[in-house]
Amino acid sequence: MKAYIFVIGLLILIFGGIGGYLYQKFSTLASMDFSPPPVTIAASVARSETWDERLNAVGTIQAVLGVELTSETSGEITRILFDSGDKVEARQLLVVLNDEVEQASRQNQIATLELAEILFDRDRALIEQKSIPQSQYDRSRADLERAKAQLAETEARLANKRIEAPFSGTMGIRRVDVGDYVSPGTVIATLQDHSELEIDFTVPARYAPRLKAGLGVAVKVDAFPGRAFEAEVVAVDARIDPSTRNVLLRARLDESAGLLPGMFATLEVDLGLSKEVVTIPETAMTYALQGNTVYVIEDTEDGGQTAVATVVEVGPVRDGRVSVLSGLDAGEQVVSVGQNKLFRGVKVLIDESVTL
Repeated sequence: MKAYIFVIGLLILIFGGIGGYLYQKFSTLASMDFSPPPVTIAASVARSETWDERLNAVGTIQAVLGVELTSETSGEITRILFDSGDKVEARQLLVVLNDEVEQASRQNQIATLELAEILFDRDRALIEQKSIPQSQYDRSRADLERAKAQLAETEARLANKRIEAPFSGTMGIRRVDVGDYVSPGTVIATLQDHSELEIDFTVPARYAPRLKAGLGVAVKVDAFPGRAFEAEVVAVDARIDPSTRNVLLRARLDESAGLLPGMFATLEVDLGLSKEVVTIPETAMTYALQGNTVYVIEDTEDGGQTAVATVVEVGPVRDGRVSVLSGLDAGEQVVSVGQNKLFRGVKVLIDESVTL
């Protein structure tokens, strides 16, 4: 009996020690904090700014004076008086077509005209003396006018055999050679005046009431990164395109040095108005199909800070900052670097050394 009591007491002592040990271990684990450590991020404060209201558009630069030189008549090229890339003056002779037939006709018609003038002068003197009938005088006058018209027609055909520059400019690549036979519409070369350039572009019709000549335009091209050329709206189309619901505008460039017709350009049209917007660094915006979000920093009950994803409406981007149209107030602090490390309920630690 005593042995049983001894064994039972020993077991109680052993299990009691084990239970006490386990209780101590679980109590220690229960008092430990297993929450993840704070995530270090950089933050920025949303601020209110006054922005000029601008429209973004795209267009293609073109010369105010720019044409493709073509022939108005058929013929073989006998002379070419320019090279590709030449600077030419207005009315400068560029190409001559074979005009032997027209030259021969001209000489014949000059002789016919001279004879008609002699006969008319003679008949005019005789009619004053009433030595010839009126019908003969009228016939002489008609023959003279016919001779003049025939000579003028031939000279017009001769002029079509001589292609001149319609204005001063720079010749493009020559597409014909001496001996080539050209037909009406055959392109000989392009001629562009680089001193005056313009650009046509379209904007949505809802902006039509605010569009007018004189608005400033900033023009940017890939050939000059970081540089904006100034332009001015010179005309607004008188109708809205019914197929696109856009309105066409034309702007004239104030400076054209280095720009070439045909260059693709992006434009910003200054509407001459300003508005208050809330802006944040562009790095603070997370773009997604489900909605554009920013992480707003909020205080927690234990005195820490956390980041909460907030869906916002995004406006224009300018100089590295994006405007927020709704969903964010000026003065709120947002995560600007480190969004990829954030998750629901995470605590954050702001790195004060990073400022945006």
